[in-house]
Amino acid sequence: MRRLSEEDRQLIGRVVQARGRKSEGERADNTGRASKSADRSALLDFKTLPGFAEQNMLRSAASAMGLRDPYFLVHEGDAGAETIIDGRRMANFSSYDYLGFNRHPAVREAAKAAIERYGVSPSASRLVAGERPIHRALERALADHYRQEACLTYVSGHAANVATIGALLGPRDLILHDALAHNSIVMGGLLSQAERRAFAHNDMAGLDAILTEIRGQYERVLIVAEGLYSMDGDVCDLPTLTALKHRHQAWLMIDDAHGLGTLGARGGGVFEHFDMDPHGVDIWMGTLSKTLAGCGGYIAGPATLIEYLKRTAGGFVYSVAMPPAIAAAALEALDLLHSQPERVQRLRANAQAFVEAARRAGLDTGASIGASVVPVMTGSSVRAVALSQRLFDRGINVQPIIYPAIPERLARLRFFLSSEHRLEQIEAVIPVVAAELEAASAVSLTNMARSASGS
Repeated sequence: MRRLSEEDRQLIGRVVQARGRKSEGERADNTGRASKSADRSALLDFKTLPGFAEQNMLRSAASAMGLRDPYFLVHEGDAGAETIIDGRRMANFSSYDYLGFNRHPAVREAAKAAIERYGVSPSASRLVAGERPIHRALERALADHYRQEACLTYVSGHAANVATIGALLGPRDLILHDALAHNSIVMGGLLSQAERRAFAHNDMAGLDAILTEIRGQYERVLIVAEGLYSMDGDVCDLPTLTALKHRHQAWLMIDDAHGLGTLGARGGGVFEHFDMDPHGVDIWMGTLSKTLAGCGGYIAGPATLIEYLKRTAGGFVYSVAMPPAIAAAALEALDLLHSQPERVQRLRANAQAFVEAARRAGLDTGASIGASVVPVMTGSSVRAVALSQRLFDRGINVQPIIYPAIPERLARLRFFLSSEHRLEQIEAVIPVVAAELEAASAVSLTNMARSASGS
């Protein structure tokens, strides 16, 4: 464990002052352009990339405070309600396997059978090299789930949002997204070159005001929200969003990546949560990596939309097709979701038990509705990392979400619940979290003071 250098301490000061504004690298002097003959060879060093110095400083600061890097942990087997890390069996709250399908024998057998029939990889884009029956079967099943005409699967969930939004909008259009929307939605807006504006989280009056003021300046408008928000565990206001999209003649796109399998009595998603006809949404987006125990993303909607995307969405056209084994596993998981709603009820009971016990213990769980995602707010990145480490040492794996992924004051641990957690696990974990949060708060403050003084 090394001591912070004077340079590190000065950089800490600059980072603290710069949080919430542009980073030091982004504020580089731009009063004039360098001459054509200027030597730029130093810029070829990757260490000069914006943010590199801050990353290095944060690692040094964490080391000086006795904190380990909580990320990129190596799981030695499947990671469900329990996992094995460094040879230790631990309670696991860091996986999206909401209904336990990753370990389900039928899902594994479906993947094995697809490998035997189709091989491991389709080896090329579906557009130019063809597709497999399993791709079409999965897309038909997903379209039916959302009561839509068609569906298109992508090899990446992130790419599904980026490529779809990028293909649908242009410079004369407008995208309005919830301020807490996923990075892929923001990146899709940037790719499209459309005007992009964020509205305050779940602020329907604010969204209505923006649309009333500027809707007429644009040709097409796309409103994007998430069904279940992956950071906070709350839901969008789907009834009002649907009303606003009709009133202002806009498209509505819902990213229900975390809603499928967790919302509604049978896990249908946010439309079932509100008992609404999913036809009120123009574009349904989801991923296969949560409830469906696979990897990739999908878009469900009108047949004209899907046919358009098949030939224009770069993330589909220029990407290899989804491996048949993944498609087969996801299809089997979707069938299980429809045939075993008791798993959804078990998940709901576990998540509700976690939220209620956490709040009784004085923990701040934010706006979570207790569907599957439950944050425990720490108010400090250092405190979040320290708490994660202390819990890890006691056999509980849960990851911190810290600045710059979220504002510093909203730092937290994010717990993912599943149908496979046991109530006795939850009852045992909550007192440990409460006790270790108090201990981590005291220790992190002491270590921060020591680090700042160089002692």
